[in-house]
Amino acid sequence: MSYRITGSTGEWEIVVGLEVHAQVVSEAKLFSGASAEYGGEPNTHVSLVDAGFPGMLPVLNQECVAQAVRTGLGLEAEINLFSRFDRKNYFYADLPTGYQISQFAHPIIGKGKVLVDLTDGSTREIGVTRLHLEQDAGKSIHDQDPTRSFIDLNRAGVALMEIVSEPDIRSPEEAGAYLRKLRQILRYIGTCDGNMEEGSMRADVNVSVRKPDETEYRTRCEIKNVNSIRFVMMAIEVEAQRQIEVWEAGGTVDQETRLFDHVRSETRSLRSKEDAHDYRYFPDPDLLPLVIEQSWVDELKAALPELPEAKRARLEAEYGVSRYESSVLCVEQATADFYETVARGADARLAANWMLGDFFAALNRTGRSIEDSPVSAEGLRELLGLISNSTINGKIAKEVLEDMVETGDSASAIVERKGLRQVTDTGAIESAIRDILTANTDKVEEYKSGKDKLFGFFVGQTMKAMKGKGNPALVNETLKKLLSE
Repeated sequence: MSYRITGSTGEWEIVVGLEVHAQVVSEAKLFSGASAEYGGEPNTHVSLVDAGFPGMLPVLNQECVAQAVRTGLGLEAEINLFSRFDRKNYFYADLPTGYQISQFAHPIIGKGKVLVDLTDGSTREIGVTRLHLEQDAGKSIHDQDPTRSFIDLNRAGVALMEIVSEPDIRSPEEAGAYLRKLRQILRYIGTCDGNMEEGSMRADVNVSVRKPDETEYRTRCEIKNVNSIRFVMMAIEVEAQRQIEVWEAGGTVDQETRLFDHVRSETRSLRSKEDAHDYRYFPDPDLLPLVIEQSWVDELKAALPELPEAKRARLEAEYGVSRYESSVLCVEQATADFYETVARGADARLAANWMLGDFFAALNRTGRSIEDSPVSAEGLRELLGLISNSTINGKIAKEVLEDMVETGDSASAIVERKGLRQVTDTGAIESAIRDILTANTDKVEEYKSGKDKLFGFFVGQTMKAMKGKGNPALVNETLKKLLSE
């Protein structure tokens, strides 16, 4: 998809690479047995290893390694059977050891790809450069006291997967689509919950600009720790515009790390951007190289759940849903599973229409998710069955669904309690229609003289007289017959 920003000297192209930090789903931290659970009182999920006490040795958590391999498989990436942990040396108050254990020269996962869907209906492949495991730092708290800062080490040592994209992204939209798809894959596999509001997934955004005919990259700036997809998209737009203004004014863009302020819609300089040699990487002397067996990788691959793209293709083939419908139904695995439970015992097309329409609208209106829906998949399937066997019509079904959401009662029980069964007695329908035609002889004459649009008026009046219970097909059929007399 072509995306350009127009400056005073013409058009500019955006070049973006994303470094996504995804917290690994694991009960324990990467190198200690301390809890990796989110929250808790400050400094209650901290071991001596996490606190950097002298003599404490890290012990690698095998489940974190397995989660990284599962993610690599989900990204169709190279799985490196040999990898190594390195020390990344820098000093912050919330990094007790003075270094972060990460992977530099030999990451556990190599090149992969993410296929994203864009709003114009096209797809785009974004390359993944690598995925490596590393430990998170603690948290500095500056707003609890006017003169002091506090340190919470609960997150220190929590396992992160840093997923680095190629500089393939060319617009804020593509960046948003990439992050949504990446989060979807991680959630399907169960390797990261993707909750950006809790910090379990955040992004460093590398932005540069260049003229459309240029092939080399210009200087990039890194925007650190952006914690929502919307803010990532905003930050790209703002930073690209800033860089364009610098270049067009005859200046040069400095390689630096910046902060995005969404309130002021601006990026601000934090510090000059470090290069790898500034961190003095060297192999961690307390950890042996990580060597894994191909047979273990094969076992993990065999146990993977059906991934989003495969699930979408299957739903389209088995149930006849469109590409757009499959994209919505498969956003969350729970939603796709819910749909399949409904569709297996009902009209699959009707199930898709109702889920994407009235059912989702009811969930949004009540602030519910699919997991805590007051209407089960079996309950929605029963409701659709009542439509298919002509017990009720679509209009009555909407009323029944609202009652199901409020009361939790079954569709059949509500239909019986409220007397909502559809009238299929042709005699009763014909009697109601004759009354309508007798009361509107002038409109009958207008219809017969060529005003065909009045047919809808007669249908509406008949359904009103029958309190919405008339079978629409029979009403239409009987009306045509009587109007032709």
